[in-house]
Amino acid sequence: MRVDLNSDIGESFGRYTLGMDERIIPLVSSVNAACGFHAADPCVMEKTVERAAVAGAAVGAHPGFPDLMGFGRRNMQLSPAEAKAYVLYQLGALDAFLRVRGQRMQHVKPHGALYNMAAKDPVLARAICEAVLAFDRELIVLALFGGALYQTAKELGLRTASEVFADRAYEADGTLVPRSKPGAMLTDETLAIARVVRMVTEGRLTAVDGQDIPIRADSICVHGDGEKALLFVERIRAALERKGVEICPLREMAL
Repeated sequence: MRVDLNSDIGESFGRYTLGMDERIIPLVSSVNAACGFHAADPCVMEKTVERAAVAGAAVGAHPGFPDLMGFGRRNMQLSPAEAKAYVLYQLGALDAFLRVRGQRMQHVKPHGALYNMAAKDPVLARAICEAVLAFDRELIVLALFGGALYQTAKELGLRTASEVFADRAYEADGTLVPRSKPGAMLTDETLAIARVVRMVTEGRLTAVDGQDIPIRADSICVHGDGEKALLFVERIRAALERKGVEICPLREMAL
């Protein structure tokens, strides 16, 4: 049994530092690198790629809405053409830093509001997938299981991976509980670990209303800016390895 362990990384900007990148990157198999729209700047992107290379972690693009003030977590209404162009722009920016180091991008995972909206909006999901297809059809699309982006990527023939969240609560329909609601973020590491192990080994999850729902876990995300991010990563990795689950990047998995 194999699973990818990922974290959103490189979300500092200028003089503002966010997350614990240096400590988290060595513990994960893949990183989702901010591309300058919701967070990061050229120097941060370059450092993120460098740190991932040293740690042997695969790098994926984490494109978001152009919303530094709101950290990409505010909904924006874009035309399909705008959404495609915004994603292409960010893929190209990150790819420049990878290319000069002789590295290749592994995956694409939209950030924040773009991710959540694409899980429900087939038109937006298609625009994102068209950007990926135009840029590099070998890239893996990392998306919420069963959502519009996940389904659209599969329909268009892209390699697709289902992502689950260690520190987020789920609705009965498989979507994430909005951050504006109480209990959306899990801070009990024991509960989070138990949920992750069950998602990976059993393919099941208890939703916020108590319903037991099916889920597929190809990759587990722990937010790098979370209050207990480092503790989550360390303990989740250890718990999975005790269960005989191998941690590996998405490119080494049969998707």
